[in-house]
Amino acid sequence: MRKKKTSTDPIDFSGIRTYPLKSRKSKVSIKEFGRAHNGRDRITPFIDSLPDILAAKDLKAVIAAVVLAHKKKRPVIVGMGAHLTKVGLNPILIDLMERGVISALAVNGAVIIHDFELAMAGKTSEDVDEQLASGAFGMAEETGRDLNEAIIKGVGQGLGVGESVGQWIHASKAPNKPHSLLAAAYRLGIPATVHIAIGTDIIHMHPAVSGAALGEGSLLDFRRLCSVVANLEGGVYLNIGSAVILPEVFLKALTVVRNLGHTVERLTTVNLDFIQQYRPLTNVVRRPTQKGGKGYSLTGHHEIMVPLLAAGIIEQIGRTS
Repeated sequence: MRKKKTSTDPIDFSGIRTYPLKSRKSKVSIKEFGRAHNGRDRITPFIDSLPDILAAKDLKAVIAAVVLAHKKKRPVIVGMGAHLTKVGLNPILIDLMERGVISALAVNGAVIIHDFELAMAGKTSEDVDEQLASGAFGMAEETGRDLNEAIIKGVGQGLGVGESVGQWIHASKAPNKPHSLLAAAYRLGIPATVHIAIGTDIIHMHPAVSGAALGEGSLLDFRRLCSVVANLEGGVYLNIGSAVILPEVFLKALTVVRNLGHTVERLTTVNLDFIQQYRPLTNVVRRPTQKGGKGYSLTGHHEIMVPLLAAGIIEQIGRTS
């Protein structure tokens, strides 16, 4: 006997209405993006002139820790939310990747959406308030179709979500792919892992979505991140702009590798965000460094703090090389 349909049965996505990405008004354009520090302009004297007190002292210590990790060929992992991409920091992050400073990226699901849209259309970040009332929020055709296609195809090849998306953008004719974090990571052979909470990202609303591919790909990415964290002794983990998902993922990855017998005790952890919240302070700054190392909290706007941090690191590396 056929089961009677009830109001709690899964909703059918096949009737979802979409629109072309280029037709959507977006709040962020690559024309507004920041530029990588050229290494010739001097910001180090300014940083050196800051007092060795409180946040200024911590800023200097974080720069020194990243430079030391780079010098000793220890990992520098950046865990990040999408706000960094939305405030124009992709060029700064890509430059640090190309210089060999950032050795791995761990991102949430929103990052791949904004990264993809910037590569494809040179713009991203729709007006949610305006789009939500009509049901148009998140319904750009290419974003939902192509990202889900990239994930399904890549996971079918044994790749994680990050490598799947990076491979797709890298191989595409996207006019702005030099601005893509995922494509840069793929090109450079840098691990870029994506940690998805199903239902949180707009591509989960599209008919092309595959829960199996999202789950399998994100689990593979978690295990890849664990492999990177297993070598984090003497390295640095920076959590930037993620208040929940990445702090939780990092804590679990650290637990896995310690459980398997890897020594990860002397490490530097950093939380950088507008405000300091419970999970980053607990799961990034305090708990991982109880057995050794040092945790730091830097508070400020990403569009100011990340370029400042990057410029200080680049100049210090030039000074010590």
